[in-house]
Amino acid sequence: MADLLQLLQKYYNGKIAIYGLGTETEKVLKEIAGRFQVIGLLDGYKEDGVMYGLPVISLKEAVESRAELILVVARPGSCKAIAKRIGKTCAENQIALLDVRGRDLCEAPRVTYDFQKTAGITKEALLRKIQEKDVLSIDLFDTLVMRKTLFATDVFELVEKRLKDRGIVIEDFCGRRLESEKYLAKSSAPTLCQIYTYMKDAYFLPEIIPEELAGLEWSVDCELLIPRGEMCGLIGRAVEMGKEVYIVSDTYYTGNQILSLLHQLNISGYTDVLASCDYGTGKLQNLYERLISRIGGKSCIHVGDDPVADVECPRKYGIDSCRIYSALDLLEAVGYLGLWDDLESPQDRIKAGMFAARLFNSPFQFETEKKEIRVGHAYDIGYLFFAPVISDFVIWFDEQIKKNGIKNIWFGARDGYLIRKMYDEWKKDKSSVYFLISRTAAIRAGIENKEDIEYVGGMKFSGTFQEQMQKRFGIFLPEEKAEGNLCDYITEILESAEKNRKNYKRYIDGISKREGTVAFFDFVAKGTSQMYLSRLLENPLKGFYFLRLEEENMADKGLDILPFYQKEEMENSSIFENYYILETMLTSPEPSVQGFDGQGMPVYAEETRKEEDIRCFLAAQKGIFDYFMTYQALSPDMTGGIHKKLDEQFLTLIHHIVVRDQDFLNLKVEDPFFNRMTDITDLL
Repeated sequence: MADLLQLLQKYYNGKIAIYGLGTETEKVLKEIAGRFQVIGLLDGYKEDGVMYGLPVISLKEAVESRAELILVVARPGSCKAIAKRIGKTCAENQIALLDVRGRDLCEAPRVTYDFQKTAGITKEALLRKIQEKDVLSIDLFDTLVMRKTLFATDVFELVEKRLKDRGIVIEDFCGRRLESEKYLAKSSAPTLCQIYTYMKDAYFLPEIIPEELAGLEWSVDCELLIPRGEMCGLIGRAVEMGKEVYIVSDTYYTGNQILSLLHQLNISGYTDVLASCDYGTGKLQNLYERLISRIGGKSCIHVGDDPVADVECPRKYGIDSCRIYSALDLLEAVGYLGLWDDLESPQDRIKAGMFAARLFNSPFQFETEKKEIRVGHAYDIGYLFFAPVISDFVIWFDEQIKKNGIKNIWFGARDGYLIRKMYDEWKKDKSSVYFLISRTAAIRAGIENKEDIEYVGGMKFSGTFQEQMQKRFGIFLPEEKAEGNLCDYITEILESAEKNRKNYKRYIDGISKREGTVAFFDFVAKGTSQMYLSRLLENPLKGFYFLRLEEENMADKGLDILPFYQKEEMENSSIFENYYILETMLTSPEPSVQGFDGQGMPVYAEETRKEEDIRCFLAAQKGIFDYFMTYQALSPDMTGGIHKKLDEQFLTLIHHIVVRDQDFLNLKVEDPFFNRMTDITDLL
């Protein structure tokens, strides 16, 4: 708090208002007492009354009272929405808007990353160039196809891992593999088998069987390679124009292997393939002469990503050329989007490679005047921004399950919907349980006394007392009893809880359980659901959360909870600012469960989301799921690849890259327990 007082020094004796009505506000008020003239408290859903001995005022009243500062006491995720709501008014009236961490919430948003300073060709401009020629020659790797790794040499590390899995350890495998290729390429264009033969002889490695290693590397590479869709589409457009199309590649794969790869990737329409190793010469040597001999006197344009081999070299032979950027080129052009310093391990580079392969699969990033980097579909939002951190959480979760020897795994609804699918598909074990629960359902069944009711009442509800009784406890009050206090209805609440408890236990009794601890997943929570669920269950509960809130306030509850993000990690983490967005995308297509009937069957709340909302987050979930399945197949060591800081870098890019999916932009962050709705755009 000393830091806060130092932060607010310039406002000593000045008029300030506090935004927020939670318990943290009370703590702040005690710490700053006597140093400031606090004119009142602000809240997005309340503009009158008294709290902590101070009036609750409107923003208009704060302006009219000439407040110098509004101090926001809220979680970072909420601060963004608050700033969106009142930031403009504060700026117009010279009112500072700070959060308790010292951040200026009126600061101009960071600029969107773009290619304004990069010169590149548009798709239509390239098509015009192709139209002018008789023949299109096109490069293969990084132009027509690309890998789901950041660097081509990452393939060698994956091959080395496969060898180690077979008990074969070759010292400095990657360095020797690369050096062998470079040596042979000085004078010829070797095949992969020739490279491994040289490596075996040069480094005295009798354990190497060149044909087998060449086959292994080919197999690994085929798993990594994907088509660049829009570039492959150019082949079809060129054929429609009546052009011949030749794929010309510097490669240690034979022409037959390349034909097999193209078939695997559904790339067709080309006239022929010229693979350097089939001719013993590369682009920097005489490969373009071989192309000229094939096309005769026809005019030709070559398209590729290498400024020397694909641009300068063909021009020496009278072949026009045009450079398009590889995904790595594009990533470099925008400073790796801030990822570079966190690319520390092979797993990190796989993550970055998968990211670039999706975001920059198309080289045509220059189609608009602003040259913005855009994401147009919810699938890509899930894949690019959310999947890395969710994938690492699932890996961590599995580590904890094995470490603790737990046999009962319950993924709490609704945040556990996707996480469970990912975990089950990865582990090939369908014994986990998708456990129907919500804060509301757990409270309605778990409360046992006045202290429980007061605990629930301490969690501020944005609405009338009548609405709180209905939504939190399922008790409908007549209009004439629209005002009151929870403690006035202790008997009614506890009687209702007794009935709900019996019904919930019927549901639980229908779940197959083994003896011992139940691993209970919750995404972001302080432990309320787990606390009340534990009263309904004989097995002990151990919570495994993505993020735990208000740990200090729950210290006396006796809850066994291990969060993925530890308290000490949160100070410099952006995850706290973005978990609302994640939470919205991980939910189930079913509405929230409110309780159970006499047969133990779930009773759901009324669905408030539109069809397009559900379709949107399910598409994002498909992106997350596909990313995870690809990553776990490619990563050399899943358990060693957890890198939260890098994950957060991917996550925060949602605030930098232009999102064009309107269904996503129309989403609302719903919190029925607190009766709050926030536009997702307020969090971006």
